[in-house]
Amino acid sequence: MTQPLSSPATMSLEDAIRQRRSVRGFLPEAVPAETLAAIFEGAQLAPSNCNIQPWKVYVASGATRDALRQRMVERAMSGAPINPDFEHLPKFEGVYRQRQVDCAVELYNNMNIARDDSAGRMRATLRNFELFDAPHICFIGMDRSFGVIVALDVGMYAQTLMLLMTAYGVGSCAQGSMRYYPDDVREIFGVGDDVAILFGISFGYEDTAVAANRTRVGRAPLGDNVVFRN
Repeated sequence: MTQPLSSPATMSLEDAIRQRRSVRGFLPEAVPAETLAAIFEGAQLAPSNCNIQPWKVYVASGATRDALRQRMVERAMSGAPINPDFEHLPKFEGVYRQRQVDCAVELYNNMNIARDDSAGRMRATLRNFELFDAPHICFIGMDRSFGVIVALDVGMYAQTLMLLMTAYGVGSCAQGSMRYYPDDVREIFGVGDDVAILFGISFGYEDTAVAANRTRVGRAPLGDNVVFRN
């Protein structure tokens, strides 16, 4: 069934921000090429230090998406060691760990996966590498020589991209797990080792029948993160 497309002209920035969330279940229908072009062209307007525009983006659809999905699923199921271009996230502790746990509890409750259901949790993890059945995946990277400051620019690009997707009625899920097997991405896209993969974004039209898509997580009170002083 064709999904109705929203137009950025009919959705405010605030609406896009409030409606954007991680979608973990997609319909098989591809996003039209003209919509993809509008979204990715708009994202090029993201800010960056001295306008260097450091993001490198590789969008996989169709057979390319299928090949990458198959490789990642096979690696994950075989227990192949991960090989990210950059170090893992630090271990979350304190309030950060509690927020991480709260998010996981909400997600797994909606998926009816109990804490002691190891098989169910493994299946849920594998869904990441299945791209949640999204018809598209984009891998986002930058020059390997760049450090954390430039990575901030790439993050601003990714937020701009996902907000535009929301404005066009396209769901998305940013995935750190998409950096685990960067050599496959470089090989399939013919990219040299000078480009490092930071993360990926699965995207497409949301399948509202998927239980995981019922997940809603809140945000901390403003005072926990922002300080105002006159």
